[in-house]
Amino acid sequence: MSTKSPTEADVLRPIRQTSTIYYVLLAIAGLAFGLFLLGWAYQLAEGLVVTGLGDWGTGGGVTWGIYIGAFIWWVGIAHGGIILSAAVRLLGMDRYMPIARLAELLTIGALSAAAFYIVVHLGRPDRMVTSIAGHYHITVHASPLVWDVTVITAYFVLTATYLALTLRYDISRLQSDLPDRFNPIYNMLTIGYTEREDEVVQRMVWWIALAIIIMAPLLLHGGVIPWLFSVLPTMPRWFGGVQGPQFLTIALTSAISGVILLASAFRRAYDWDHIITDDIFRGLTLWLGFFSLLFLWLQLQQILTGTFSPPTDLGHVWAASLGSPIYLTSMTLVSLTLAYIFAQTIRPALFTRRRAAIAAVAILLGTILEKVLFVVEGLEYPAFEIYAATPGHYIPSLIEFASLTGTIGMVSLFFLLVAKVIPVLELHAIDHLRLERGEDDEHRESGTGSPTHD
Repeated sequence: MSTKSPTEADVLRPIRQTSTIYYVLLAIAGLAFGLFLLGWAYQLAEGLVVTGLGDWGTGGGVTWGIYIGAFIWWVGIAHGGIILSAAVRLLGMDRYMPIARLAELLTIGALSAAAFYIVVHLGRPDRMVTSIAGHYHITVHASPLVWDVTVITAYFVLTATYLALTLRYDISRLQSDLPDRFNPIYNMLTIGYTEREDEVVQRMVWWIALAIIIMAPLLLHGGVIPWLFSVLPTMPRWFGGVQGPQFLTIALTSAISGVILLASAFRRAYDWDHIITDDIFRGLTLWLGFFSLLFLWLQLQQILTGTFSPPTDLGHVWAASLGSPIYLTSMTLVSLTLAYIFAQTIRPALFTRRRAAIAAVAILLGTILEKVLFVVEGLEYPAFEIYAATPGHYIPSLIEFASLTGTIGMVSLFFLLVAKVIPVLELHAIDHLRLERGEDDEHRESGTGSPTHD
C-alpha cells in the first residue's frame, strides 16, 4: 500500500488538472450520446414504429424492449449506489468512505438516464402534458406506473439533498482554491453556511441514510418496481413473490460493479492509489460475489419452479429462456465472475484491480442482458394469447442499441463534467484516513503541494 499522505491537493486534483485523455474521453462520451440523440430525433420524426415497439401482435414483437430493460437496469444501479453510500454512513463502514460520494453521484447520473428513457419511450414527449398531466385526475393517478414515478422522484430528491448537505462542508473549506468561474454554484450550495451547522448536518445525513436503507427493500428496487411485474398473473415470466429480492440483488450487483469501475478510473487518472486502496477493491469484489451468489440462487429458484412439473404457460416461457443464448450468456458471465471471486478469497494473490474491473464489466453486461430478456419474454409468452396467430419475435433496432451506448455516454459526460466543478472525494474521507494512519494536521499542511498526475 502507498505510504503517501492524503491531502486537500488530492481532493482538488480532478478540478485543477485536465489531461489530453480527459478531452478524448469527453469526445467519445459526447459522440455516443450525440448519436443516440440523432436516432431519437429520427424516431420523433417518423414515430415509435421505427423501433418496432409500437406494433404488438401478428406483425410485431413486443411493446417494451431495450428501452424498458435498460430503464430497470439504470434504476437498479441508482438504487444500489445510494444504498452503498447510505450503508457507509449508517453502519460505520469507514473503510469505504473514499468512494461514498462516487456512489452518490452514480445515483444521480443513473436516475437521470432512467428518467430519460421514460421520455424517449413515450414516443412523443408532448404526451407528458397532453396525456398525462391532462388526465392525471381521471385515470393516470390510479396507474401502478405512477407509483414508479413517485418513488423515483422521491429517491432523486433524497439523494440530491443528501449530496448537497455533505458538499457544504467541503466547498466552504476549499472555496478559496476552487475555480472562480464556478463561484455562483458554490455560493448557492453554501448559502447561509456556518460551522455550527456541521454537527446538525451529520445527524440529518444519518437520518436520510436510514430512510434510504428502509425504503430500498420496501418501496424501491425491492418493492414498487418489481411489483409492477410480479402482480400480473397473465405474465408467467413476471408473476410471483421472487421478483422483489431478485430485483434487489441485481440492483446491488450492478451498482457495486459501477462503483468499482468509477473508483478504478478515478484512482488511475488522479493518482489516488493511497486513497482508494486495493483493500477497498478487495472488499467491493467480496460484496459483489455475495450478491452475485444471491442473484444466481434466486435464478435457480425460478428455473426449478419453471421446469419441474410447471403449469403449461410457465413451462413454455422457461423453456424459451433456457434455450436463449442471451440468457445462457448472462448466467455464464455472472457464474464466471462468482468463480473468480471465490478463487480470489482462497488464493488472494489472484486479486488485481484490473481483474476486479473486468469482473465488474462482466456483471454489468450480464445484468443488462437478463433484464432486457426478462422484459421481452414476459411479453412474448403471456398466459393467454391475445392474437390468433403467434406474435412476431422481438428484434432490437439500431436506435435501441444506440440508446444504451448513448445513456452510458450521458452518465460518463455527467461524471467528466461534475468532477471539474465539485469535489468527488470528501474531506471527511481524507481526515479519516489521516486519523487512521496517525498523521497530524501539521504534516497535512506540509503535504498540500502541487499534485502529480498519473
